[in-house]
Formats: sequence, C-alpha cells, structure tokens
Amino acid sequence: MLKVHHLNNSRSQRILWLLEELGVPYEIACYQRLKPIPLAPPELKQIHPLGKSPVITDDGSTIAESGAIIEYILDTYGDGRLRPKPSSHDHVKYTEWMHYAEGSAMLPLLMHMYLGFLGEAAAPLHPHIDSEIANHLSYMEAAISGREFFVGPDLTGADIQLTFVLEAADASGLLLGYSALSSYLARMHARPAYKRTIEKGGPYDLGANRRAASR
Repeated sequence: MLKVHHLNNSRSQRILWLLEELGVPYEIACYQRLKPIPLAPPELKQIHPLGKSPVITDDGSTIAESGAIIEYILDTYGDGRLRPKPSSHDHVKYTEWMHYAEGSAMLPLLMHMYLGFLGEAAAPLHPHIDSEIANHLSYMEAAISGREFFVGPDLTGADIQLTFVLEAADASGLLLGYSALSSYLARMHARPAYKRTIEKGGPYDLGANRRAASR
C-alpha cells in the first residue's frame, strides 16, 4: 500500500488531501518537527537522502517533491481525475500553475519566514521580499477572481499545490486585502476530503513554524 511520510505542519498535507479526494487507500508514517527550530527530524533521511517531506513509498519506488508526487499519484491512481485532458488549453495552464506554486510563489514566502530568524539584521531585505509577495498574491488574486478553481470547472492538482502556498501566506497574515484568495482558501478548507485530511494527519498549523522562526 502507498505510504505517505507525513511531517506535521508541512507540504505533505497536500498529499494526504490529494489521496482523500481520490479515495485511494494509504498508510501514514508520522514525523514531528524538532524544537525550538522547526526542522524535519533526522529519521526522514532514512527514507530519502534529502530528509524532507513529503515523501511517498509505493510499489518499490521512493518519490520526493510535491509536484512529482502529485503527478505520480494522478498517473497511477487518478483514472483521469483532478487533471485536465492532455493537450487541452486547460492542461497547459494546469502545468503552469503546478510549477508556479513551488517554482515562483513559495520563494518569497519562505524568505519572509526565514528572515524572522535574523531579527533586525534582515531589515534591508524586507522591502524587496514584501514587494515580491505582493506581486505574487496580486497575480493569484486576479487569476481566481470570479472562478471556483484555478483551472477549469473542477478541482485539480494545481489547486492542491496552490492551496499550500495560500496557507503559508495566511499563516503570516499576508492574505488581508486579498478577498478572492481568502474566499477560495475557505472553500478548499470546507471540502469534506480536506477535513478528513486533518482528522487523519493530525493538527495542522503552519503558523507554528512562523512563530518558532520569530522567537
């Protein structure tokens, strides 16, 4: 059976949600972040050399990286669900959003969190990072305004990728003023499959990582 190596308050929440939406049976191996700095525990290096989460093991394969895992699961278990038809215009946009989530959108948010470790020493960097965050949030706000999902009429893997980005922004109080994104995030959180993810994966609070970084 497919196993998700699930680190609390991490991107692996996406993978649990995807599996719940598809109704695919899976096991969870749970790991807790270290304290006081919320890094992944060394046990994850026994699963994958990078020691990061998410990681899945399935049918003799060990796969890391959220986007790669999502695509593997959809290829293997999706049966055409949660992804537009290949060669369609929506599939082109789907691919773009899938890569955008981690390739562009997450970087300034991670920088924003990591600058909390530096205190006043980070002050010169804040204007540039804040500008980049505003740029990306404005872009996503315009894209989701008047839409239910980012691509097409139904939920796709791109929504699962992007929801984590918005959760990270929300955990830092950065979604204030972005009403379309806030409404979209509330809709995703209200989905029954998402709620089951919290029940099975345990408490989920990305703000805990931010609070630990700012101490």
